[in-house]
Amino acid sequence: MDTESFVLLFVVATAVAIGARRFRLPYTVALVLAGLALGLVRLFAPPDLTKELLYSVFLPGLLFEAAFHIDFNDFWRERSAIAALAVPGVAASIALTAVFLEPVLQTLELGQGFGWRHAVVFGALIAATDPIAVVAMFKSIGAPHRLSILIEGESLLNDGTAIVLYALVLDFVSGDRMSTVGLAVEFVRIVGGGLAVGVLIGLGISQVIRQIDDPMIEITLTTIAAYGSFLAGERFGFSGVIATVSAGMLCGNYGARTGMSPSTRIAAESFWEYVSFALNSIVFLLVGLRVHVVELASSWQLILVAYAAVTLARAGVVFGVSVLERAHRSDAWPSSWRAVLTWGGMRGSLSMVLALALPPALAQRDLLTTVTFGVVLLSILVQGLTMKPLLERLGLVRRREAQMKYQITRGELHMTQAALAEIEQMERQQATSPMVLRELREEYETRSREAATAIEELRLKQDDLRAEESVRARRQALLAEKEAVLADFHLGLLSEEAERTLLASVDARLAELDPESQPSNARRQVG
Repeated sequence: MDTESFVLLFVVATAVAIGARRFRLPYTVALVLAGLALGLVRLFAPPDLTKELLYSVFLPGLLFEAAFHIDFNDFWRERSAIAALAVPGVAASIALTAVFLEPVLQTLELGQGFGWRHAVVFGALIAATDPIAVVAMFKSIGAPHRLSILIEGESLLNDGTAIVLYALVLDFVSGDRMSTVGLAVEFVRIVGGGLAVGVLIGLGISQVIRQIDDPMIEITLTTIAAYGSFLAGERFGFSGVIATVSAGMLCGNYGARTGMSPSTRIAAESFWEYVSFALNSIVFLLVGLRVHVVELASSWQLILVAYAAVTLARAGVVFGVSVLERAHRSDAWPSSWRAVLTWGGMRGSLSMVLALALPPALAQRDLLTTVTFGVVLLSILVQGLTMKPLLERLGLVRRREAQMKYQITRGELHMTQAALAEIEQMERQQATSPMVLRELREEYETRSREAATAIEELRLKQDDLRAEESVRARRQALLAEKEAVLADFHLGLLSEEAERTLLASVDARLAELDPESQPSNARRQVG
């Protein structure tokens, strides 16, 4: 990637971020649309989204960031559903996509020469989900936290599963007649080896972090863990994706918590939050730039059929896993979550890169690539733009609405109190008629009483609002402590070591007070 293209892409990403926030569009959707527009006008020649670029730059950083921030306890509580969706679910998705797709294509006489082998390859190409836009939207509108964990946790694992199964499927359709047992053994070897490499590197880096106390070195070590685990896994013939995910979870849940000071941990989380923003910005712009609308238009019928097959396969997998969860857990998913998990299984850049990496000699390679690009584009645009209305229709964002009403009412109370304070100031100055000020005071006192009453009613209806108030008040008090420490340091009343110790204490209490407000949970996108 040359310097000019790099700078231009970041300029576009920044402009898109501002526009997406203003027009309330999902950020990833806005990026893809911007990429499509840039691709049509051809203002500059962007770098190709190649397998080498994705594997060497984007994938390790994005995977590590997601794994570093995910809470292992949350992940472990949903381990059975996540594992079912990410391992047998991916295999079932490949098979179901082929089963749904191939007969319809033959019946409609679409995709001449597109047989069941090609349908299986397409199923493997499109199997991995990319939940970035959905998870970001969940956080912005207040969807259930457990639902976010399911979608994000599944994606962390199914990238690795999909890549391994993709390679095995290609070997199979190319004539490598490995038995079913042989395929299973090879799958376990690749995934298990990647897990072992990631655990070893994650533990090693975590132990080094525990021995030092230097934020820059500790953040650099996490970067080494992210890219080093991926490279090591691939070098030894294992899954680099699984290696990076396991290393990230260990560094985030063990190394950071036991070896990093609170201030360093906050700095590391902020660093990886920015890395995720930067990498996602570039990769989704490149997705849009790589798509050629004219080519997709010529195969629109085939793309629509393939998109329907992928969606039906996803629905079948989600339904099957939900039935198993309901049979084995008392706190199984609500039925409304099935639709969200189905619609939240968006496809992204990994599918496009795998399509570009298809062997040149493979029959129907160009058609497979075109269909994959079309399905990814439809997935991002259609599902990305309709997810919020779906959540609202299913009643999964009511708490967010109550919080918004509470925040507006609280703001109105603060506004009236500020106006009353100003009226007192005018009364002391005696520059305005006492009668005018008395009428004005009565008006604002009435508004203040109404706002206070409305806030109390909301507190009675929403138990979590009182807890939110407690967290906010304590955070405000801790920030006042922090300002006092900084003021004493600048006045020369505290040494640098004393200031660092006191600030670390305050940061630790801030981190314990409200984990949801820390970068570990407020991240990924701005849309």
